[in-house]
Amino acid sequence: MQKIPSSAITPEGLYLSRRAFLGAAGALSAAALLTACGGGTYVSPEVLEQEAAGLTDELGAPVNSFQAITTYNNYYEFTTDKQGVARLAANFQTSPWELEVSGLVNKPRVFALEDLLAFEQEERIYRLRCVEAWSMVIPWLGLPLHRLLALVEPRPEAKYVRFETVYRPEEMPGQKDRFYPWPYVEGLRLDEAMHDLTLLATGLYGQTLTAQSGAPVRLVVPWKYGFKSIKAIVKIELVDTMPTSLWMALAPNEYGFYANVNPEVAHPRWSQASERRIGEQGRRPTLMFNGYEDQVAALYQNLDLRVNY
Repeated sequence: MQKIPSSAITPEGLYLSRRAFLGAAGALSAAALLTACGGGTYVSPEVLEQEAAGLTDELGAPVNSFQAITTYNNYYEFTTDKQGVARLAANFQTSPWELEVSGLVNKPRVFALEDLLAFEQEERIYRLRCVEAWSMVIPWLGLPLHRLLALVEPRPEAKYVRFETVYRPEEMPGQKDRFYPWPYVEGLRLDEAMHDLTLLATGLYGQTLTAQSGAPVRLVVPWKYGFKSIKAIVKIELVDTMPTSLWMALAPNEYGFYANVNPEVAHPRWSQASERRIGEQGRRPTLMFNGYEDQVAALYQNLDLRVNY
Protein backbone atom coordinates (compact mmCIF):
# COMPACT_ATOMS: atom_id res chain seq x y z
CA MET A 1 0.00 0.00 0.00
CA GLN A 2 1.49 3.31 -1.06
CA LYS A 3 2.00 5.75 1.80
CA ILE A 4 0.99 9.38 1.63
CA PRO A 5 3.92 11.66 2.57
CA SER A 6 4.00 12.78 6.20
CA SER A 7 3.59 16.36 5.02
CA ALA A 8 0.11 15.61 3.71
CA ILE A 9 -2.76 17.16 5.64
CA THR A 10 -4.76 13.94 5.94
CA PRO A 11 -2.90 10.71 6.80
CA GLU A 12 -3.49 7.78 4.48
CA GLY A 13 -5.29 5.79 7.14
CA LEU A 14 -7.80 8.58 7.64
CA TYR A 15 -8.41 8.90 3.92
CA LEU A 16 -8.96 5.19 3.46
CA SER A 17 -11.21 5.00 6.52
CA ARG A 18 -13.29 7.93 5.35
CA ARG A 19 -13.58 6.49 1.83
CA ALA A 20 -14.60 3.11 3.24
CA PHE A 21 -17.14 4.71 5.57
CA LEU A 22 -18.76 6.61 2.71
CA GLY A 23 -18.63 3.72 0.29
CA ALA A 24 -19.65 0.73 2.39
CA ALA A 25 -23.00 -0.64 1.23
CA GLY A 26 -23.73 2.62 -0.58
CA ALA A 27 -22.65 4.53 2.57
CA LEU A 28 -24.72 5.00 5.66
CA SER A 29 -28.11 6.29 4.60
CA ALA A 30 -28.51 9.97 3.81
CA ALA A 31 -31.18 10.13 6.49
CA ALA A 32 -28.73 8.88 9.08
CA LEU A 33 -26.13 11.45 8.14
CA LEU A 34 -28.72 14.23 8.28
CA THR A 35 -29.70 13.06 11.72
CA ALA A 36 -26.14 13.64 12.88
CA CYS A 37 -26.56 17.28 11.93
CA GLY A 38 -29.79 17.70 13.83
CA GLY A 39 -32.37 16.81 11.18
CA GLY A 40 -33.52 13.91 9.07
CA THR A 41 -35.17 10.65 10.03
CA TYR A 42 -34.27 8.23 12.78
CA VAL A 43 -32.58 5.09 11.48
CA SER A 44 -32.63 2.03 13.69
CA PRO A 45 -29.36 0.47 14.93
CA GLU A 46 -30.26 -2.69 13.03
CA VAL A 47 -30.48 -0.81 9.73
CA LEU A 48 -27.26 1.08 10.43
CA GLU A 49 -25.38 -2.12 11.17
CA GLN A 50 -26.74 -3.85 8.08
CA GLU A 51 -25.60 -0.93 5.91
CA ALA A 52 -22.20 -0.87 7.60
CA ALA A 53 -21.60 -4.61 7.15
CA GLY A 54 -18.05 -5.12 5.92
CA LEU A 55 -16.91 -1.69 7.10
CA THR A 56 -13.35 -1.80 8.46
CA ASP A 57 -10.58 0.43 9.69
CA GLU A 58 -7.47 0.92 7.58
CA LEU A 59 -5.92 -2.22 9.09
CA GLY A 60 -8.86 -4.34 8.02
CA ALA A 61 -10.53 -4.69 11.43
CA PRO A 62 -14.34 -4.64 11.25
CA VAL A 63 -16.22 -1.98 13.19
CA ASN A 64 -17.94 -3.07 16.36
CA SER A 65 -21.72 -3.23 16.38
CA PHE A 66 -23.74 -0.19 17.36
CA GLN A 67 -25.13 -2.15 20.30
CA ALA A 68 -21.68 -3.13 21.58
CA ILE A 69 -20.40 0.43 21.29
CA THR A 70 -23.38 1.91 23.10
CA THR A 71 -23.88 -0.69 25.84
CA TYR A 72 -20.28 -1.27 26.98
CA ASN A 73 -19.07 2.08 28.29
CA ASN A 74 -16.69 3.48 30.86
CA TYR A 75 -18.40 6.61 32.14
CA TYR A 76 -17.85 6.98 35.87
CA GLU A 77 -19.98 10.12 36.01
CA PHE A 78 -22.92 7.72 35.79
CA THR A 79 -21.60 4.43 37.20
CA THR A 80 -18.56 2.16 37.29
CA ASP A 81 -20.73 -0.63 35.84
CA LYS A 82 -20.05 -0.69 32.08
CA GLN A 83 -23.37 -2.34 31.28
CA GLY A 84 -25.24 0.09 33.55
CA VAL A 85 -24.23 3.36 31.92
CA ALA A 86 -26.80 3.35 29.12
CA ARG A 87 -29.72 2.95 31.53
CA LEU A 88 -28.56 5.68 33.89
CA ALA A 89 -27.73 8.07 31.05
CA ALA A 90 -31.07 7.66 29.29
CA ASN A 91 -32.49 10.97 30.57
CA PHE A 92 -29.29 13.03 30.42
CA GLN A 93 -30.05 16.39 28.79
CA THR A 94 -27.75 17.25 25.90
CA SER A 95 -29.64 20.23 24.47
CA PRO A 96 -29.23 23.13 24.77
CA TRP A 97 -25.45 22.84 25.13
CA GLU A 98 -22.58 25.33 25.18
CA LEU A 99 -18.85 24.78 24.84
CA GLU A 100 -16.66 27.59 26.16
CA VAL A 101 -13.21 27.97 24.57
CA SER A 102 -11.00 30.41 26.48
CA GLY A 103 -7.63 30.96 28.12
CA LEU A 104 -4.55 31.94 26.15
CA VAL A 105 -6.39 32.82 22.95
CA ASN A 106 -7.01 36.03 21.05
CA LYS A 107 -10.67 35.37 20.39
CA PRO A 108 -12.37 33.49 23.25
CA ARG A 109 -15.76 32.19 22.27
CA VAL A 110 -18.74 30.18 23.44
CA PHE A 111 -19.96 27.67 20.85
CA ALA A 112 -23.53 26.40 20.92
CA LEU A 113 -24.07 22.82 19.83
CA GLU A 114 -25.57 24.19 16.62
CA ASP A 115 -22.30 26.01 15.94
CA LEU A 116 -20.35 22.77 16.27
CA LEU A 117 -22.73 20.93 13.96
CA ALA A 118 -22.36 23.71 11.39
CA PHE A 119 -18.79 22.54 10.78
CA GLU A 120 -18.39 19.88 8.12
CA GLN A 121 -18.86 16.61 9.98
CA GLU A 122 -16.21 14.12 8.90
CA GLU A 123 -16.56 10.34 9.09
CA ARG A 124 -13.60 8.59 10.69
CA ILE A 125 -13.17 4.97 11.69
CA TYR A 126 -10.84 4.82 14.70
CA ARG A 127 -9.62 2.08 16.99
CA LEU A 128 -10.34 2.70 20.67
CA ARG A 129 -7.96 1.07 23.15
CA CYS A 130 -8.96 1.19 26.82
CA VAL A 131 -6.28 1.26 29.50
CA GLU A 132 -8.07 -1.82 30.90
CA ALA A 133 -6.79 -3.73 27.81
CA TRP A 134 -10.02 -4.05 25.83
CA SER A 135 -10.61 -2.38 22.49
CA MET A 136 -13.22 -1.49 19.86
CA VAL A 137 -13.36 -0.10 16.31
CA ILE A 138 -15.79 2.82 16.09
CA PRO A 139 -17.14 4.84 13.13
CA TRP A 140 -17.25 8.41 14.46
CA LEU A 141 -18.63 11.66 13.08
CA GLY A 142 -17.12 14.98 14.07
CA LEU A 143 -14.68 17.78 13.34
CA PRO A 144 -10.92 17.91 13.75
CA LEU A 145 -10.21 19.90 16.91
CA HIS A 146 -7.67 22.10 15.12
CA ARG A 147 -10.50 23.68 13.13
CA LEU A 148 -12.18 24.88 16.29
CA LEU A 149 -8.93 26.07 17.87
CA ALA A 150 -7.98 28.02 14.75
CA LEU A 151 -11.06 30.19 15.20
CA VAL A 152 -10.03 31.29 18.70
CA GLU A 153 -6.40 31.94 17.65
CA PRO A 154 -4.10 30.37 20.27
CA ARG A 155 -1.51 32.78 21.61
CA PRO A 156 2.23 31.93 21.41
CA GLU A 157 2.44 31.23 25.15
CA ALA A 158 -0.25 28.52 24.97
CA LYS A 159 1.39 25.11 25.39
CA TYR A 160 -1.42 22.85 26.61
CA VAL A 161 -5.16 22.39 26.24
CA ARG A 162 -7.33 21.66 29.28
CA PHE A 163 -10.75 20.01 28.85
CA GLU A 164 -13.56 19.83 31.41
CA THR A 165 -16.74 17.73 31.55
CA VAL A 166 -20.11 19.09 32.63
CA TYR A 167 -20.84 18.82 36.36
CA ARG A 168 -24.45 17.78 36.96
CA PRO A 169 -24.67 15.37 39.89
CA GLU A 170 -28.47 15.58 39.77
CA GLU A 171 -28.31 13.89 36.34
CA MET A 172 -24.99 12.06 36.68
CA PRO A 173 -25.27 10.00 39.88
CA GLY A 174 -21.64 8.93 39.79
CA GLN A 175 -20.63 12.55 40.42
CA LYS A 176 -22.08 12.20 43.92
CA ASP A 177 -19.21 9.82 44.75
CA ARG A 178 -16.70 12.02 46.59
CA PHE A 179 -13.88 9.56 45.97
CA TYR A 180 -13.39 11.16 42.55
CA PRO A 181 -12.28 14.81 42.17
CA TRP A 182 -15.12 15.93 39.90
CA PRO A 183 -15.58 17.44 37.39
CA TYR A 184 -13.62 15.23 35.01
CA VAL A 185 -10.58 17.06 33.61
CA GLU A 186 -8.20 15.99 30.85
CA GLY A 187 -5.42 17.62 28.91
CA LEU A 188 -3.27 17.49 25.79
CA ARG A 189 -0.18 19.28 24.62
CA LEU A 190 -1.16 21.91 22.09
CA ASP A 191 0.60 20.07 19.25
CA GLU A 192 -1.35 16.90 20.12
CA ALA A 193 -4.60 18.86 20.15
CA MET A 194 -3.76 20.40 16.77
CA HIS A 195 -2.94 17.05 15.16
CA ASP A 196 -5.39 16.11 12.41
CA LEU A 197 -6.23 12.79 14.07
CA THR A 198 -7.63 14.54 17.16
CA LEU A 199 -11.39 14.69 16.78
CA LEU A 200 -14.27 16.44 18.50
CA ALA A 201 -16.89 13.75 17.98
CA THR A 202 -20.55 14.67 17.65
CA GLY A 203 -21.85 11.32 16.40
CA LEU A 204 -21.23 7.65 15.71
CA TYR A 205 -22.67 5.19 13.22
CA GLY A 206 -24.17 8.13 11.33
CA GLN A 207 -26.31 9.17 14.30
CA THR A 208 -25.91 11.84 16.95
CA LEU A 209 -23.92 10.62 19.93
CA THR A 210 -25.82 8.68 22.53
CA ALA A 211 -25.62 10.03 26.07
CA GLN A 212 -23.63 7.00 27.24
CA SER A 213 -21.09 7.61 24.47
CA GLY A 214 -20.33 11.17 25.58
CA ALA A 215 -23.06 13.27 23.96
CA PRO A 216 -23.29 15.86 22.72
CA VAL A 217 -19.56 16.39 22.14
CA ARG A 218 -16.54 14.40 23.25
CA LEU A 219 -12.86 14.19 22.46
CA VAL A 220 -11.41 11.26 20.50
CA VAL A 221 -7.62 10.81 20.53
CA PRO A 222 -7.13 7.39 18.92
CA TRP A 223 -3.45 6.86 19.74
CA LYS A 224 -4.02 7.34 23.47
CA TYR A 225 -5.83 5.20 26.03
CA GLY A 226 -9.55 5.82 26.05
CA PHE A 227 -9.70 7.74 29.33
CA LYS A 228 -8.03 10.67 27.54
CA SER A 229 -11.09 10.98 25.29
CA ILE A 230 -13.13 13.10 27.70
CA LYS A 231 -16.92 13.14 27.30
CA ALA A 232 -19.69 15.78 27.54
CA ILE A 233 -17.22 18.67 27.24
CA VAL A 234 -18.29 22.14 28.38
CA LYS A 235 -14.92 23.89 28.68
CA ILE A 236 -11.73 23.99 26.62
CA GLU A 237 -9.00 26.23 28.00
CA LEU A 238 -5.60 26.93 26.49
CA VAL A 239 -2.96 27.20 29.20
CA ASP A 240 0.80 27.45 29.63
CA THR A 241 1.23 24.66 32.22
CA MET A 242 0.41 20.96 32.07
CA PRO A 243 -3.14 20.30 33.32
CA THR A 244 -3.68 17.76 36.08
CA SER A 245 -6.27 15.30 34.85
CA LEU A 246 -8.74 13.53 37.12
CA TRP A 247 -6.83 10.25 36.87
CA MET A 248 -3.47 11.94 37.43
CA ALA A 249 -4.85 13.50 40.62
CA LEU A 250 -6.35 10.19 41.73
CA ALA A 251 -3.53 7.75 40.90
CA PRO A 252 -0.46 9.48 39.44
CA ASN A 253 1.62 6.29 39.63
CA GLU A 254 -0.84 4.54 37.31
CA TYR A 255 -2.14 7.23 34.96
CA GLY A 256 0.29 9.71 33.46
CA PHE A 257 -0.40 12.80 31.41
CA TYR A 258 0.49 11.28 28.03
CA ALA A 259 -1.33 7.92 28.24
CA ASN A 260 -0.04 6.90 24.81
CA VAL A 261 -0.91 3.31 23.90
CA ASN A 262 2.37 1.48 24.43
CA PRO A 263 2.60 -2.33 24.59
CA GLU A 264 6.11 -2.02 26.06
CA VAL A 265 5.01 -0.09 29.16
CA ALA A 266 2.83 -2.11 31.50
CA HIS A 267 0.18 -0.66 33.75
CA PRO A 268 1.34 -1.24 37.36
CA ARG A 269 -1.38 -3.91 37.75
CA TRP A 270 -1.47 -5.57 34.31
CA SER A 271 0.36 -5.94 31.01
CA GLN A 272 -0.47 -3.72 28.05
CA ALA A 273 1.15 -6.05 25.51
CA SER A 274 -2.17 -7.50 24.31
CA GLU A 275 -5.84 -6.59 24.27
CA ARG A 276 -9.31 -8.11 24.03
CA ARG A 277 -11.31 -6.79 21.08
CA ILE A 278 -14.95 -6.62 22.13
CA GLY A 279 -16.91 -9.27 20.21
CA GLU A 280 -13.88 -11.47 19.55
CA GLN A 281 -12.54 -14.57 21.27
CA GLY A 282 -8.99 -14.50 22.58
CA ARG A 283 -6.56 -11.61 22.52
CA ARG A 284 -4.56 -9.74 19.94
CA PRO A 285 -1.19 -7.95 20.19
CA THR A 286 -1.41 -4.25 21.03
CA LEU A 287 0.17 -1.94 18.46
CA MET A 288 2.42 0.96 19.36
CA PHE A 289 0.36 4.16 19.50
CA ASN A 290 -2.65 1.89 18.83
CA GLY A 291 -1.46 1.44 15.23
CA TYR A 292 -1.12 5.16 14.49
CA GLU A 293 2.65 5.23 14.91
CA ASP A 294 3.39 6.52 11.41
CA GLN A 295 1.16 9.53 12.01
CA VAL A 296 2.08 10.53 15.58
CA ALA A 297 5.50 9.15 16.56
CA ALA A 298 7.20 12.39 15.55
CA LEU A 299 5.33 14.19 18.34
CA TYR A 300 7.41 12.26 20.89
CA GLN A 301 10.76 12.06 19.13
CA ASN A 302 12.80 13.29 22.09
CA LEU A 303 10.57 11.96 24.87
CA ASP A 304 11.27 8.93 27.04
CA LEU A 305 7.93 7.15 26.86
CA ARG A 306 8.76 4.93 29.83
CA VAL A 307 9.10 8.01 32.03
CA ASN A 308 6.46 10.09 30.30
CA TYR A 309 3.79 7.42 30.30
